[in-house]
Amino acid sequence: MDFSISGGLIIALGGMLPAIAIGMIGAKAMESIGRNPESSGRILPAMLLAMAFAEAIAIYSLILAFLK
Repeated sequence: MDFSISGGLIIALGGMLPAIAIGMIGAKAMESIGRNPESSGRILPAMLLAMAFAEAIAIYSLILAFLK
């Protein structure tokens, strides 16, 4: 029973917090592009890279949850 609780907590926090981070990254990038549309060529690659790093954390937590 202990393993299922820890696995559930890992996947809950490991999925929720990166999802919040991805939402904040996307919102700030769209706000920035809305203020300065000419900068979209510099903002979008950085936004996608930051989202990929946040998503990698969620994938690591999924792997940890499966190992528990």
